[in-house]
Amino acid sequence: VQLQASGGGSVQTGDSLRLSCVFSGRAFVNYVMAWFRQAPGKEREIVANIYWSRGNPYYADSVKGRFTISRDDAKNTLFLQMRSLKPEDTAVYYCAARHRAAETTEYGVWGQGTLVTVSS
Repeated sequence: VQLQASGGGSVQTGDSLRLSCVFSGRAFVNYVMAWFRQAPGKEREIVANIYWSRGNPYYADSVKGRFTISRDDAKNTLFLQMRSLKPEDTAVYYCAARHRAAETTEYGVWGQGTLVTVSS
């Protein structure tokens, strides 16, 4: 499995960005997908995850109401729509995948990361 993330950039407070993550190598529908982020000097944290395209995603409290995770199973692509961005959203964002049948809740496949910088 390979993940290719894109869509990061430098924006101002209050702006929006949409991140994309293209999945290849296996059947996308069989994988739980997530976005993580790591800010400078901080540990990596989960931002959101999604099991099914019409399910109820999980969001970290810090992004709830501003970010939307979605997946297009026909296009093997994961998205993260980010609105009302804040400087504290500045981080490298990673997409990650784990097989639905995996015995662990750890994400075993990671994309390369895309940098989001929000300036005030």
